[in-house]
Amino acid sequence: MDLVDVTIVNIAMPSISHDLGASFSVLQWITEGYALAFAAGLITGGRLGDIYGRRRVFLLGMGGFTLASMLCGLAGDPHLLVAARVLQGGTAALMVPQVLAIVHSTFPAHERGKVFGMFGAIVGLGAVSGPILGALLTEWNILGLEWRPIFLVNLPVGIAGLILGRRFIAESKAENALKLDLVGVALATLGIVMFLYPLTQGRELGWPLWGFLLMGGSAVVLGLFVVYERYKKRKDGSPLVELSLFSVKSFAAGIGVQLAFGVLTGIYFLCWTLYMQLGLGWSALRAGLTGIPFSIAVSVTAGMSVQKLVPRFGRKVLQAGALVMAAGVLLYIWEADRYGADITSWQMALPLTVMGAGMGFVVAPLTDAVLSEVPREHAGSASGLINTTQQLGNAIGLGLVSVVFFGVLDEDAVARGRAATAFGDAYGNALWWVTGLLVLVFLLVFALPRHSRTEAPVADAAPAEKGEPIAA
Repeated sequence: MDLVDVTIVNIAMPSISHDLGASFSVLQWITEGYALAFAAGLITGGRLGDIYGRRRVFLLGMGGFTLASMLCGLAGDPHLLVAARVLQGGTAALMVPQVLAIVHSTFPAHERGKVFGMFGAIVGLGAVSGPILGALLTEWNILGLEWRPIFLVNLPVGIAGLILGRRFIAESKAENALKLDLVGVALATLGIVMFLYPLTQGRELGWPLWGFLLMGGSAVVLGLFVVYERYKKRKDGSPLVELSLFSVKSFAAGIGVQLAFGVLTGIYFLCWTLYMQLGLGWSALRAGLTGIPFSIAVSVTAGMSVQKLVPRFGRKVLQAGALVMAAGVLLYIWEADRYGADITSWQMALPLTVMGAGMGFVVAPLTDAVLSEVPREHAGSASGLINTTQQLGNAIGLGLVSVVFFGVLDEDAVARGRAATAFGDAYGNALWWVTGLLVLVFLLVFALPRHSRTEAPVADAAPAEKGEPIAA
């Protein structure tokens, strides 16, 4: 449900805007609010499961997510929809961190490989099916509900999850769980919101002075967060963020890669959807189907990179992925400039396939590369921080859409009936930002180890025992 909800909403954005009269900044908050709440609560959600029981917290999150989905589907005001999406992201932060922890505590070591394989398949299915499902549900206009079924579809799934979860999931807790750091969560969230709110609303409000003061103040609040985290470490050893991790060069660089990659995906996917539907005038179904080559390419190269390429070439696979994805973006810029408003889904297929292939080479092996030199006793904290950084980057990218896309959108041209040209120019500008971020990713990967500790060059690698995964 989480993975589908992350991707399903973008396709329905034009329908939501038309039905509720939502402004461009409100459209950003519909996705940004979810990502921000999810990022802010991930680490705390995991610790709540360790302390109070993973089954209990999972079911609480599942119930809350289902309720929030119903509120999203019933919202008659764009601001109420944003509030429901924030609630959805917060409850997802309770639900999602428990999944792998439950698997780890439920299954013996020799069975986990198969379970993680099934988990990976479901992850891939969720990411691929989201845009298509969103397009179909919006296009079918079930019972005249337009975009609302994209949220209401979660109700039967959530109810089934609650029933089956209560029956089949065994309760488990951590033996030595870290304590909660609610002050750290509050400071981090406040600092991020102080930066993102004026960034998202600034263009619509004419970039007032208070917005710049608020963004400057966010640095002060985040500085206080760092000071408090050091105090919390000395006090009880349970900070929200283990700051000592950043003394590991590969981890610090890896967090930079995760952040940059999250930002570029946040920018790209929303701008792409708006370009196709509001600019080119395509239906939600056509826009969803156009993305199929991208999704297939990501799935194929993700599996190939982990199983075949990373054990042989190490970090070069991630760098090749960034360059391949950048090549796909440049090809897209060239085609969009050549064909203009007459571009077709078939003409988009090649650059989308190249971009998807590059993304698969990056996203699949990245986490293992980032964790490769982290001490084992901090692996849990590092994993939580990686996931949080990815979601935070996505939220920042969505906030930047107001600058890199809407900030250059010629609204007069849109009003004169030249929406395709205006949205095409704005989309092209956003793609240049994406290209620059991919170059940054390529450079940061140089700071990652050549080979992670869970892999070895093929010539030196010892054969794994039957059923034993080679890479974590």
